[in-house]
Amino acid sequence: MTPEYAKKVTLTGIHQERKVYRDKPEQLDPIWTRLRQDVFVNAKAEPILAGYLHDTVLKHATLEGSISYFLAGKLASPYLTTTSLRDIFYEALTASPDIREAVRRDLSAVVERDPAARSLALPYLNFKGFQALQSYRVAHWLWGQDRHALAFYLQSRISEAFDVDIHPAARIGKGILIDHGTSVVIGETAVIGNDVSMLHEVTLGGTGKESGDRHPKVGNGVLIGAGAKILGNIKIGDGSKIAAGSIVLNEVPPHSTVAGIPAKVVGKPKSTEPGKHMDHYVEFDFCI
Repeated sequence: MTPEYAKKVTLTGIHQERKVYRDKPEQLDPIWTRLRQDVFVNAKAEPILAGYLHDTVLKHATLEGSISYFLAGKLASPYLTTTSLRDIFYEALTASPDIREAVRRDLSAVVERDPAARSLALPYLNFKGFQALQSYRVAHWLWGQDRHALAFYLQSRISEAFDVDIHPAARIGKGILIDHGTSVVIGETAVIGNDVSMLHEVTLGGTGKESGDRHPKVGNGVLIGAGAKILGNIKIGDGSKIAAGSIVLNEVPPHSTVAGIPAKVVGKPKSTEPGKHMDHYVEFDFCI
């Protein structure tokens, strides 16, 4: 594709989108509008990517259409085509207001909390933690529709494509940041509240062969450091902080900092929602 043609197709996508907005102003979406603007800037700056950016973002009328197409391409296999997956993703996104809100809150959370995310386009196109999380949301929707076989298939493909393994039955809130994403594991009965941030190699797992409700329950605004392992059906209180490398086997009180192997309370976070502030410094105020 020549730079001149790439510029032409990119501009065509912009004109089509403007027509959609003009004809149906109720479709105005601040996150989507800002994302398209960021992507358009990238297409102008790097014409060799213009065709890719046009197909992925600029030719679509809505965020739902774009992300369905984009993630389907990443998760397709010889057994399930891009077209089939795109239809499944679009069905879930258009049927569930919760997913639509979560996608936007998750994307905003990445930009607000990760200094490497200099625009909405960067995490949307390149951060596998964000992409894996949105793919899980579709698998979770399928699980709720009793389409368990397809949900498990998606879980497997998400793990292969992004190195993030989230059981489709797990319940995850909105405004979530999974930074880097590599080797994150979230078990079947895990529950995660809103505005939680976690880094790579975090595990929310069980402690053995027990069945039933066996995974952690993480409150709102929690920060979980890199490599932390939280095991068993235990509660992690709202606004708490788990230090990197900790192994948590017991309940964590709200608004406390835990560290160590096994983790113990060592202080309190400086903010009421450390998951939003991403301050990983451990304050050793006291020890129990």
